[in-house]
Amino acid sequence: MSAAKRCERAVRAFEPPSICNRCSGVTELRRDPITGRLVTWQERARAAREDRFTYVHALVNEGREAGSSLPHSHSQLVWLREPPPAVTSERGKLAWTAEQVVLEADRLVGFCPYGARMPYETCVAPAAPEGDAFESKLLAPALQLLAVLIRRLERVLGERPPLNVWLHDGDHWHLELLPRLTVLAGVELGAGIYVNAVPPEAAATDLRKA
Repeated sequence: MSAAKRCERAVRAFEPPSICNRCSGVTELRRDPITGRLVTWQERARAAREDRFTYVHALVNEGREAGSSLPHSHSQLVWLREPPPAVTSERGKLAWTAEQVVLEADRLVGFCPYGARMPYETCVAPAAPEGDAFESKLLAPALQLLAVLIRRLERVLGERPPLNVWLHDGDHWHLELLPRLTVLAGVELGAGIYVNAVPPEAAATDLRKA
C-alpha cells in the first residue's frame, strides 16, 4: 500500500474490565476501557500527523468472513498520507430521516443509511456535523452506542454475525458498521452495485424493536 506507512494493531483496544486477556467482541465495550484506549488512539493519531500522515483509518474486523486474522477482537490503525476516496467522496453533513433512526443518545444518532451495501448496515454519528473524531469527546460514547446496536443486531439475527467497523474522519465523522450477511460477488465488486434485500427503514424498525 503506497499511501500507508504502517498498520498498527491495538490488540487490547476493546478489552473489558475483567480478568480475561482478550475481548470476545465489540459488544463488550465499556466506558472506562474505551476512554483509556482512546487516549492511545489519540496519541497515535497525533504521532501520525507529526510524521506527515494526514489520515488515520481506524477499523475492526470480527470473524473470518470479515477478514479477521486473530480469534479475539482488536482494532487496527492504518496511517495514510491522505484521506482515502471513501472519505473524500463524503461531502458535508450526513442526512437521515426519522424512519432510519434506531437510537439517539448523548448528542449521537444511530441510523440505517440509504444506499446500505448489506442488510442492517448502520452508522453512528454526532447529531451535528463535527470533524476531527480522534479529538472529539463524543467518540467514546459513539463506540458505546455502536455496541448497543450490535447487541440489538444479535437479537434480530439470533446470533453474532461477522462484521466490519471503521471510522470515517471527515467533515461529519461517523462510525460505519457492516454486518457480513451476504457474499460480495461480481455485481458488487465489479460494478459497485450492491444488492440489499432489507430496506433501511425496515432494518431500523427491526433494530428499534430488538
